[in-house]
Amino acid sequence: MNHLPLIIKREYLTKVRNKAFVLMTFLTPFVMIGLALFVGYLSSVNNDTVRNLYVLDESEFLSESFKTNDQTIYTHLSDLDLETAKTLANQEGAYGLLHIPKVSLETVSKSIRFYSEEAPSLSVISSLESKIDTKLSELKLQNIGVDLDLIKASKTTVEINQESFEGVKTSKVGSVMKLIFGGAAGYLLFMFIIIYGNMIMRSVIEEKTSRIIEVIISSVKPIQLMLGKIIGTSLAGITQVVIWIILGFVLLFATSVIFGVELSQTPQQDLVHEALSNPESTDKIQMLINEFNSLPIENLMLAFILFFIGGYLLYSSLYAAIGAAVDNETDTQQFMIPILMPLILAIYVGVFTVVEDPHGTISTVFSFIPFTSPVVMLMRIPFGVPIWQQVVSLLILIVTFIFTVWFAAKIYRVGILMYGKKPTYKELFKWLKY
Repeated sequence: MNHLPLIIKREYLTKVRNKAFVLMTFLTPFVMIGLALFVGYLSSVNNDTVRNLYVLDESEFLSESFKTNDQTIYTHLSDLDLETAKTLANQEGAYGLLHIPKVSLETVSKSIRFYSEEAPSLSVISSLESKIDTKLSELKLQNIGVDLDLIKASKTTVEINQESFEGVKTSKVGSVMKLIFGGAAGYLLFMFIIIYGNMIMRSVIEEKTSRIIEVIISSVKPIQLMLGKIIGTSLAGITQVVIWIILGFVLLFATSVIFGVELSQTPQQDLVHEALSNPESTDKIQMLINEFNSLPIENLMLAFILFFIGGYLLYSSLYAAIGAAVDNETDTQQFMIPILMPLILAIYVGVFTVVEDPHGTISTVFSFIPFTSPVVMLMRIPFGVPIWQQVVSLLILIVTFIFTVWFAAKIYRVGILMYGKKPTYKELFKWLKY
């Protein structure tokens, strides 16, 4: 293994000195910040848009329901027929005309029409429907003699306090937080495998097609070369991610301080600040802090590193084997599907099963299967997984990785010297016997 450090160094320097790699490393944060600024600008423009809605209420049931606010100006029409109102709204450039015909209270809900030049926004229609539904319900209750004040006073908000048998308090907020941590970890691993696994595969294909591999393989064992490519490319990927994070924070600071752009001032965050200023939110904030403190942070960090490395190395070895088996990226499609399927399955299991029952049979089983465990186990750990299960899953993953490296090295040893023919699965199986 004395050549392995040299191969790792060569692969790392080759990647980080590549012009395309350097360009994307430093350009990506600028693009992301630019997109964030653009989205924030579009959000502010959309938030500042004021719609002018005309209302022709011939029933007089809903006139008081539509009051002008910062987002919508309601213009109430009277003593006009429908056609005249439509013509007026169109000429004045109104966003639309809401028509409530003069019918009974029981049938008015089925007779309301909204006229506009273009298809209206879903949020506008939903807001109108909500206002109309609330008002009509109140009118019907009043007609049958129901006191609305008593109805409002009878409304009760139920919030079930959750607590384990050991006395540890939990909440729905805590479950959501655990889901976010687990989902983020699984998603990062998925993206890292896709991006840098493909980089390893393309590197192998390039060296194979350029015939430089024939020179390298004369003095280096195939398994050393494969491991060197995997580790070197991984280190280059980590370097790229670290630069992205550092440069991203620097650009955010420069944008907010030097140019005076406040990225944090969005309508959504204004709502958050308003909620935080409410004294009733103090308990919820404290509960959120307690939930965060109750998370197994040390366990999460250690498990993330170990499963991340194990999962990435496992799939990277398969990507390297695919690159050795083919001559171009077009031929990789038939081999990529069997590799990506378990990874995609892990995402689906994590999203639809772990969320519902993190300790159920399906979640537990898939957290031990090596091709799905890096994602599923990372999504389960925030919900409290016994240490022995994590250790067993990690050991299975390591053993599978060793076997996969041996398997991939067999294909790599033969495949890197094969040209001009796309192998079949049967031929790949024969290569294992060589």
